[in-house]
Amino acid sequence: MRTDTMMRQLPNAITILRVGIAIIVPLLIFDGRNALRVMAFGLFTVAALTDWLDGYLARRWNVLSGFGRMLDPIADKLLIVGCLLALVATDKNTLPILYPSLIILFREVFVSGLREHMADKGVTLHVTQIAKFKTTLQFIAIGLVILYPFFNHWTYALDVTISTFYLAAGLTLYTGLDYFTKALRHV
Repeated sequence: MRTDTMMRQLPNAITILRVGIAIIVPLLIFDGRNALRVMAFGLFTVAALTDWLDGYLARRWNVLSGFGRMLDPIADKLLIVGCLLALVATDKNTLPILYPSLIILFREVFVSGLREHMADKGVTLHVTQIAKFKTTLQFIAIGLVILYPFFNHWTYALDVTISTFYLAAGLTLYTGLDYFTKALRHV
């Protein structure tokens, strides 16, 4: 395969890898064994980093594609939603993450539907910088919750983990309202 063809396909291949990881990580969390939880965190971290990498490479090499634009947010949502469901399901009431998780889940589904609806009307709701920051903060918060069993004995571990998680949920709610407000202008 020629190098230019490989370059053209690499960003999408990275996104597809993230979809695969998004399926595996929740399964590792559900298992409950500490070694698999560490593996889940490692894969989750790889997936979070590739969220930035695939877009960067596509823009840098000027190989943006409709497939990549469609699959990238799906990969993010699969990773975030899958992990949240696994973490809430396996939490033994150690962390108060149910309600912020519901906020995050609702926003992700709502904004996806809103974007689809607006696209039918010929309106594109572009991803904002604050929404990109929201995704990064969600990745950090979920990573902290994945690792929480390993550092829950540290003095401020609970405070840092919960504060980060609630901040991510608050920013998620804010960006959802921002997209909704922008969509109302076109209705």
